Amino acid sequence: MPNAEGAYQRLKDWKEKRLAEGFTDISSLNRFHDSVMRRVFAVAAARLGNPPCDFCWFITGSGGRGEQGYVSDQDHGLIYEPGDGEIDKYFSRLGKELADGLHALGYPYCPGKVMSSNPLWCKSFPDWQKQLKEWLEEGSWEAVRYLQIFFDARGLNGRGEWILALKDFIFEHQRKKPGLLIRMTEQSLNVKRTFGPVGQVLVEEKGKYHGMINWKYSAYLPYVNAVRILAVKEGIYETSTCGRIDQLSANGGYGEIMKEKKELFQSLLQHRLSIKTFSYEESHYLPWETLKDDEKKEMKKMLKEGAKLLKAVRKRVERDVKHGL
Repeated sequence: MPNAEGAYQRLKDWKEKRLAEGFTDISSLNRFHDSVMRRVFAVAAARLGNPPCDFCWFITGSGGRGEQGYVSDQDHGLIYEPGDGEIDKYFSRLGKELADGLHALGYPYCPGKVMSSNPLWCKSFPDWQKQLKEWLEEGSWEAVRYLQIFFDARGLNGRGEWILALKDFIFEHQRKKPGLLIRMTEQSLNVKRTFGPVGQVLVEEKGKYHGMINWKYSAYLPYVNAVRILAVKEGIYETSTCGRIDQLSANGGYGEIMKEKKELFQSLLQHRLSIKTFSYEESHYLPWETLKDDEKKEMKKMLKEGAKLLKAVRKRVERDVKHGL
């Protein structure tokens, strides 16, 4: 097998040079991340030999939604055509090579091990069907979390239509057993408190991030989680939060709930561009006191509207499930 170390280093140098030049919008930044990951795949395939059968390499998380910042950890998986044990061994090796290659380029390993190197996220298509069925029937906290992660998946290489076919499993189950939406809603409401008793924004009180707000958990995820739940409910294949909002807004029943949400979420993503760090952990925090008064006012509105959106989605889901809508 060719030595990939030099190829990964050249890719890393190119990536860091391009990131240092800056990006003016999230879309162009995420197209760049896509191109980096596809090049990593090309190096990995050259090292191991081309895949022996049809496959799909997908990304999920913020990458699947096209919402990565300058730095992002890994969230990806593999689907492949069933075959003999040699095919399983090949994709197991490929999954590890992809995770290690991305890590070499500055994408930290996923703390939750949502990576192609983990057998849980590297399976043949029939085994993925079985896995989703198990998660759907189990309905535990972890199973629901995995389903939400998978729902954000987007094919990057290979047969992307397999992702859509597997999502049909989720849609069909949800239509028959809408309790899945209730569990997703309950899980999504378990978010960090944002405001204190007199309406003040709660910041980190000690430690490395003293005086900062956790941008990811306080502001960003309430929108992502709420909109994802409605996307599952309505059978929407789109993975980006803004794209999902567009499709939900076009549905007459969600016009009021989605009012202004796309603009607010886009503003949040622009704030993400202002956090230029190569530390994944640091990219989640925003120094509150350094913000200008108008920025604080805008951020407070984003925080409040995100919390209101989650509550509105919970109320809507509970009502619709109760009445079989």
